Amino acid sequence: MKKYKENLMRIVFLISACISILAVALICIFLFANGIPAMSKIGFFKFLSGTTWNPTADVFGIFPMILGSIYVTAGAILIGVPIGILTAIFMAHFCPKWMYKILKPFINLLAGIPSVVYGFFGLMVIVPTIRNMFGGSGSSMLAASIVLGIMILPTIIGVSEASLKAVPISYYEGSLALGASHERSVFFSVLPAAKSGISASVILGIGRAIGETMAVIMVAGNQAIIPNGILKGLRTLTANIVMEMGYAADLHREALIATGVVLFVFILIINLTFSLIKRRMQN
Repeated sequence: MKKYKENLMRIVFLISACISILAVALICIFLFANGIPAMSKIGFFKFLSGTTWNPTADVFGIFPMILGSIYVTAGAILIGVPIGILTAIFMAHFCPKWMYKILKPFINLLAGIPSVVYGFFGLMVIVPTIRNMFGGSGSSMLAASIVLGIMILPTIIGVSEASLKAVPISYYEGSLALGASHERSVFFSVLPAAKSGISASVILGIGRAIGETMAVIMVAGNQAIIPNGILKGLRTLTANIVMEMGYAADLHREALIATGVVLFVFILIINLTFSLIKRRMQN
């Protein structure tokens, strides 16, 4: 009976794994089957390097959206990574137990807040603050970067904290035995040992930031032009798809699917980078 149950569960696990692989394969087939022909019609390099997006004239250049996604993601990483890693270090090695019981649920709550709520917060708080401080409309690259920087905090904090706590206590105790202080032991013994997990948290944060849509649409200004400053509006690849897919048809619709192909390739590059970094650090 026990062997029968084990074989049954093995089959269930195999089917689940095959379904996951099939889902990814179907997504790839759909995107590339519909996106590559559109790139051929428009022109591959014209599509990727074109600076004008004008569907009414059948002109489709996504270079401004590519730059917009890169700029916003880079800004989110500059804001979110230092805060997230330092918060994880504090929670893992410096936070009092009574404070940890309060702080941890709040961080978990951040992970569960819908992206549209983050966008609404950015629209009602961050955008007016930027407008009052620097002028302009306030809907800008800076606003989007701040919102995304806040959104990726739970991912970076959670993974980094788990990595820090997974480091064997002997690293910390050995450093103390050699005469190092608590702070030095954490930053020069424990932190380097957890660099693989911390790098993974950064890569996951990048993936979350580059794939975000609703929050960015609400605060970024959604201008399909090359941004020339952090206080200027921009449009990302995801925002471009969501804003126009509802009424797109023919070549316009195919161009939006091709935009999804470019975004999909970006995500693949991020995952590949994560795998290479993890393998190198393990070696």
